[in-house]
Amino acid sequence: MSQLPTYVDFGVTGLVRVSDHGGGVVVLTLRDPQRRNAMSTDMTEAFSHAVAHLRERDRAGELSCVVFTGEGSAFCAGGDLGWIGAEPGASVADLRDRMLPFYATWLGLRELSVPSIAAVNGVAVGAGAAIVLACDLAIGAQRAAFSVPFTRLGLHPGMGISYLLPSVVGLRAARDLLLTGRRIDAEEMARLGIVSRVVADDDLVTEALAMAHGIAASAPIATRLTRATLAHPPTDLDDALRTEGVVQAVTLATYDLAEGLAAAQERREPRFTGR
Repeated sequence: MSQLPTYVDFGVTGLVRVSDHGGGVVVLTLRDPQRRNAMSTDMTEAFSHAVAHLRERDRAGELSCVVFTGEGSAFCAGGDLGWIGAEPGASVADLRDRMLPFYATWLGLRELSVPSIAAVNGVAVGAGAAIVLACDLAIGAQRAAFSVPFTRLGLHPGMGISYLLPSVVGLRAARDLLLTGRRIDAEEMARLGIVSRVVADDDLVTEALAMAHGIAASAPIATRLTRATLAHPPTDLDDALRTEGVVQAVTLATYDLAEGLAAAQERREPRFTGR
C-alpha cells in the first residue's frame, strides 16, 4: 500500500498546505475554495510562512521542484477586493508601502533556486494570473481560465504583470489582455504560451507531479544554474555566449557530468548526487 504524502499546513485554518511527494518535490496548495483562493490578509500571511519554510529547505538542499496549485474550482482569484479598497483616503506613498510587501510576498517563489510549476486548476485572475506567469513552467486543466482585468476595476496592473505578461506572450498580446481585460480559456492560454499544455481536469496534479519528478531526476547543479539563467535571460547572443562560457564550464567540472556521460554510454538512468 502506497504511503500518503506528508504535509505541513500554514495559517490558522490551514489556508496553505505544503505536501511532500518524494525526491524533493513538493506541492504548495492554496486552500480557500469558498473565496476562490483570493489573496486575503490571512492567506497572504500563511503564504509568507509557507515560502519561508520552502526557502529553508532550499538552503538545506532538500528541495528539487515546487508545484503550485489551488483547491477547488479556482487557481487564485487575485487580490481580495475588500483589502484592495480598504484605504480610499490613504496617500499614494502609504498605498505604495502597503503594496510592495504584498508583491514581494506573493512573488517569493521566484527567490527559490529550484524550478516551480503552476498547475492551473481553474480561473487565475489579476494578481493570481501573475503567479502563473511568475512560475518557471505552467500546465493547465481543461477548465483553466486567465484574465488580468485591472483596468476594469480602475487599477493599473500590479504584481509585476507589466513585465511578466509581455515576457511570456509578447507585447501585442499583452496589450490585448490588459487593455480589454477579457478572459481566455485553457486552449488560448496554450496558444499564447501561458501554459505549455492542457490536460484533463482530473489528471492535472498527476501530470504536474510527473513533470516535477522528471526535473528532480536531472542533475541538480545544472538544473539550478539553467533556471537562474532563464530567470534573467541574456540580452543578446554575445551576452548568452559570455554567460554560457562561464556557467557551462562550472557544470563541466562537476561529478554529475561524469555520471551523466557514463549513464548515456551505458544506456541507463543517471544517479546524480549534486556534486
